Amino acid sequence: MFPLRQGLTRTYLSGVTEVLAYSPDARAVLPSISEWSAGTPRFSPDAIAAALQRCRDPLHIIAGDEGVGVAVDGVAAGPGEGTHRLLGVLPPLYPEWLGDRSFCTTHSVRFPYVAGEMANGIATTRMVIAMARAEMLGFFGAGGLGFEAVERAVDELVSELGSQEQNWGVNLIHSPNEPELEERVADLLLRRGVPKICASAFMGLTPAVVRCAAAGLRLAADGTVVRRTSVFAKVSRPEVAEKFMSPAPQELLNVLVARGQLTADEAALAARVPVAEDVTVEGDSGGHTDNRPLVSLLPAVLGLRDECVRKFGYARQIRVGAAGGLGTPSSVAAAFALGAAYVVTGSVNQVADESGLSADAKSMLAEADVADVVMAPAADMFELGVKLQVLRRGTMFAGRAQQLYDVYRSCAGLEEIPAATRARLERDVFRAPLSSVWAETERFWLSRDPGEVEKASRDPKHRMALVFRWYLGKSSRWAIEGDTSRRTDYQIWCGPALGAFNRWTRGSFLAADRPVVQIALNLLEGAAVLTRAHQARSYGVAVPALSFTPRPLS
Repeated sequence: MFPLRQGLTRTYLSGVTEVLAYSPDARAVLPSISEWSAGTPRFSPDAIAAALQRCRDPLHIIAGDEGVGVAVDGVAAGPGEGTHRLLGVLPPLYPEWLGDRSFCTTHSVRFPYVAGEMANGIATTRMVIAMARAEMLGFFGAGGLGFEAVERAVDELVSELGSQEQNWGVNLIHSPNEPELEERVADLLLRRGVPKICASAFMGLTPAVVRCAAAGLRLAADGTVVRRTSVFAKVSRPEVAEKFMSPAPQELLNVLVARGQLTADEAALAARVPVAEDVTVEGDSGGHTDNRPLVSLLPAVLGLRDECVRKFGYARQIRVGAAGGLGTPSSVAAAFALGAAYVVTGSVNQVADESGLSADAKSMLAEADVADVVMAPAADMFELGVKLQVLRRGTMFAGRAQQLYDVYRSCAGLEEIPAATRARLERDVFRAPLSSVWAETERFWLSRDPGEVEKASRDPKHRMALVFRWYLGKSSRWAIEGDTSRRTDYQIWCGPALGAFNRWTRGSFLAADRPVVQIALNLLEGAAVLTRAHQARSYGVAVPALSFTPRPLS
């Protein structure tokens, strides 16, 4: 549907022009479809609010001398047999029905809800297992971990879930500074049969992510393309979304075939399907984010999706999900109302019982409000100037990380740092001489990627970047381990959704007891109740304000 010109008409391709009609009186009552009787009419604000909570029951919209009200019982009656006019009936609404039904069918889940892949293992194997057993989907946070740690996590998940469940996955994060690690993790995920892979922080397609999408493709008996592995793409820019919504570039497929990583048949089928059939639009989130407003970004990508489906003639629709800023039932309901096929949460899961974050860091997050976040340099893309969103309240990490980036921009190497600046950094940020920090950094990279040390020996600026990234990497580890001696240096990825979540749960059981599944079920339940309230208001019911702020249910 195109925007309407002034004059309030719509012209169809056939040339027919339709004049759009409006209600002659905004106060007019909708025409009744029959009469209603044998139930309890509800017209008071408290009674209406109570009825709207029961979203699993049919809702009768009724009218009488009292105005427009509702009832969750009663029956339609013939002319002259009812006590009120019946304006319409809303069928039952379940939280399971809020998103795209194909999402649940395709991914073997009951609910259109995903617990996202918080890096450094903060989205733990425990969290993924809990979500899978509750018929939802969770991704293990492999980003930032060494290969051996990812391998151990995959082995555990395959052992616990692999033979029974298909609704779990692992993150594949783009690693521009460690392309070999990205390749090794992709190979591991495919070799161990991980059913879902979430590709995040990609700025474009790489051989690793294309291989994950194309490996195992085959034709079904009806001629449709069947995927062995489902790739989810998390994006925050339309141009990146378009790459994942398009078939894999032929040149990348040719490279993978030449390497023996894809068969010619798999490459041919990959040219018929998008790289990802599930694309998550990430708004203002914790961690890596472009701070895009979800309400602006999601419709743009939905429109782009429609263009790609038409352009490439796909047999199946691409599902577009929403992430970023989802910490209350209101935000979840809004995402579904915008057209999201599913929702993905992140920041709020860091305070969950199954989160890999330390109890001390969780206590800091529990005090956060919506404005207690700030942008800071990212460890994995430090040299590129990429930033991520972190907790500001109670920690000085963001300011100290920015100091390091400013020095990196102004100096060619550690030796060029002014003496006073160097002394301040060693005292306040590193709490150690830069020489000893480099010695520890060198040992780390010799075991993980010796090429980084070799490059640092030739490039003083790269050596300085590795030293500064020591602090950025350690700061998140201190928060995970709960090293209270470095509490002011905690790097805790967090978006404003966490502050909204804290406000919503204040005074409820979820303020202290926070299993990840209970968080999910309450967000979905509240979103269903809110959706019901919006439906009722659209049909003339004077819905009380309290219906738009549902409380958590134990």
